[in-house]
Amino acid sequence: MPRPIGRRAEIHATFIHHVAERGYESTNLGDIAAELGMSKGTIVHHFGTKAQMLRELEETYMTRQLAAVALMWERLARPEERVAAVIHASALLHEVARDATVATQREVVQLAADPAMQQVRKLRREMQQTVVLEVRRGIAAGTFRDLDPELTVLQMFGSLQWMWAWFRPDGSWRPEQVGSAFVDVVLGGILVKRSRLKDLADPVGGIVATVRTCLEEAQST
Repeated sequence: MPRPIGRRAEIHATFIHHVAERGYESTNLGDIAAELGMSKGTIVHHFGTKAQMLRELEETYMTRQLAAVALMWERLARPEERVAAVIHASALLHEVARDATVATQREVVQLAADPAMQQVRKLRREMQQTVVLEVRRGIAAGTFRDLDPELTVLQMFGSLQWMWAWFRPDGSWRPEQVGSAFVDVVLGGILVKRSRLKDLADPVGGIVATVRTCLEEAQST
């Protein structure tokens, strides 16, 4: 049986859905209050400001993704497996946590200069550097080509984080297919030998199964 959702959590979930559908600037606390049959003051009592609601979304989302990555790292040892896992996760998150994923990706610009978003920026850098370290490991092991790890990871995340603009998990492509296509392009471009590429990109393979399990475990905490 699903756990009952509290009033505060219900407010925040509705806020996240509105941001995913409309964007942060077009999300109105009055609309959320009307939808939930409460006063706007009740929302302010729980959260203070709309900006605080966004900060809570971003911090919770990134904390959960880092927890999921830590689980993946426990179960996948090789750099190419770990990089593939992060790519697969980016697509699967559109199914596992659709609203939060779209909301956080489309509002990344809100993090750029706001001093209150310092913790969120720190978490995002931690995620990025975690993957950079794996690319460096892969280069040192001779698995990846000799390339710039920072630039490679920026290119990777830059394309993955734009997925919200065109991908719908109830559309023509399943998340596993989209993740597979990205792994094929990204790892296909940096692997020295591509003999394992088919397994790394396999939409029904072991890496995808591991990633889905880790994401679901992290989401439930």
